[in-house]
This record gives sequence, structure tokens and C-alpha cells, in this order.
Amino acid sequence: MTRKVAALLISIVLGAIIGWTGVHKYLAAQNPASLTAAKTLADAPAGMVWIPNGEFSMGTTDPTREICGGPDTMDDARPIHRVRVNGFWMDATEVTNEQFAIFVKATGYVTFSERKPRSEDYPGVPLDKLVAGSVVFTPPNQPVALTNALAWWSYVPGADWRHPEGPASDLQGREKHPVVHIAYEDAEAYAKWAGKRLPTEAEWEYAARGGRDGERYTWGNELQPGGRWMANIWEGAFPHENTQADGFASSSPVRHYDANPYGLYDMAGNVWEWCSDWYRPDAYQIQIADVKEGSVQNPRGPARETSFDPQEPGVPKRVQRGGSFLCTDQYCTRYMVGSRGKGAPDTGSNHVGFRCVRDAVSPSK
Repeated sequence: MTRKVAALLISIVLGAIIGWTGVHKYLAAQNPASLTAAKTLADAPAGMVWIPNGEFSMGTTDPTREICGGPDTMDDARPIHRVRVNGFWMDATEVTNEQFAIFVKATGYVTFSERKPRSEDYPGVPLDKLVAGSVVFTPPNQPVALTNALAWWSYVPGADWRHPEGPASDLQGREKHPVVHIAYEDAEAYAKWAGKRLPTEAEWEYAARGGRDGERYTWGNELQPGGRWMANIWEGAFPHENTQADGFASSSPVRHYDANPYGLYDMAGNVWEWCSDWYRPDAYQIQIADVKEGSVQNPRGPARETSFDPQEPGVPKRVQRGGSFLCTDQYCTRYMVGSRGKGAPDTGSNHVGFRCVRDAVSPSK
């Protein structure tokens, strides 16, 4: 929907056994280029964890063939292919309201949803409809066909990161929740201010897998191991009945659920996260086309000019990853670790946020 339409864990374990010096030697033996980054493990950037360089199988099998796999074949997440990425730092959590407020206070930044839309950007839209706001999940009172997302999404004037459900809402008690109503340029602005950047799609998936290749979820292959909910997703009949079996109707505080083996939280569910890649459903075919043998190295995605979404031709999209509190096996199972999402860069909503990464050699702030 567009606005127009309305390896930290490994290091800790090794460190406990052989000490930090031994960890550095171990990492260097695996890849000498990692030694420079390994030297900084002891004083990691605040709130970030180290994701070691490595190779993994990117993508997912057809989930419709699996129990609780949902109705979406997810053709855009295939073919599964080997990818290698360099090591990098990644935020342990999604950027929170508290963190984003510090950025806004320091810079005076005004998010996209807080700005009045310009008529030249939205030709044909009546002037009285050009008001600042954002897209908010508005559940119906009864079952609806799942073929029309407009049945549960509304453009709400006055909705923004400070007012997640509209002008009558606020952030009281949600300081540790992920910031939402974030357009791509908002996330990019924060990342630049913080001396970071947004992750590539390959980096995001590699980090989410936590070194465990080929599994269905960030925590393994069972949706509810031991009957526990492992992520903030939708329970009940979508979109009109949310049982809140996991304890939340919308976003949850970061760090509420267990971290993955790299020490990353909420890599499934809670809120969608922006990636730097432009979206194409055939991006993986393009990536592997020129690779005669071996793996794809640090893919960056297609060019903007070639971005294409068959559901909205003519609207360039950026990749989003991880799913959100609205994902369900009835409609959207994109909390599955190899799956993909997408969004128009000028569009935020109350289930879209982000987290940042930093290169091994930290850029100057």
C-alpha cells in the first residue's frame, strides 16, 4: 500500500572458555580480515552486536506445503541460493521511541508523516485531502475478504511516530517500543545521524538466521516450541479478532522475546524493518545470473530504475523484512525468516520501523 492509496553469542561463549585474546585468534584463523573488527568486540558500539562474516542459504521454500505455512507461495524468495556477507555490527533491537526522540531533539528532524503532502507529488488528490498523517491498522468488526487490504487500513490525519494510532494517542508507556510510522527517508536520516546505515537484505537475513541455516523461523522449526509464543504476531481470526494470546494487540517492547544466537531481538514479528535494497520479485534470479560457481558476494539489490512490484506497477519499492504484529498464517506468514516484504519509500504505518548496522570499520559520525 502506498500513501497515495491511503556473532556476539559465539564470542561470549568462546570468551568464557578461552578469554578475549583467544577469541581474537580464533576469529582471525577463520578469516584474517576479521581481526581488525574482532579487536573492538570488547567495547562494541552501544546497543549493537557483532555479526561475523559468513555464508548462508538465502530464501525460503514454498510455505504453502507446510503446516501453518499460510496461503502465500512466496515465489519472490526463491531460488534459494548461497550468499556470503562481510562481518558488521547490528542494532540488537529495533530503534525505539526513546532513541528516536533523542535524534529528533538533537536535530529538529520532522518525519515524513508529520509533513503536509505537496500537491505536485500527489496530482489529482483534492487539496482538502492533502493533510499530514499516516496509515493505521483499523480492524473491522466482522470477517472480511482477505483480498482487499483497504478493509483494515486507513489513512489517519495526525498519525505519526508520536501518535501511533492518531492524534488522540501518545507514547506514554511505549518508550521501549519500536518507533513506527517511519518512511524510508526517516530511517535513513536517523542512521546517518547515528553514524550507521540501513542493512542490505542479505545482511538482514543472514543476521536473523543467527548462524542456523535452513530453519523456518529465527528460533528453529516449530512455531510454538513447548507451547510458547516466540514472536509478536497475530493470534485469532484476521483481521477482526485478535485474541492477544502473546500478550499484545499491537507492538511489544523490544527485548520482550528471546534473542537469536547472535543476540538480536525481534527479528520476526513486532514491526517490519526497512532494508536498503530496492525490491523486485525476481531479484534472486538476477543476483545469481552472473555467478558461474560459488556464492553471491555481498549483494546490494537492483537499481532504483528497475524496481518493480507487480501488485503496484510504476511504484518503486524498498525491501522490508521480519513481518509484524499483524502477520498470521491466514494472510501473511512473513515472520518466516527467509521471506520478503516491500513498501513504498514514502509510506510509513503503525507496523513499520527499522534497525541499523555499522560496517566493521566504523564510519565517523
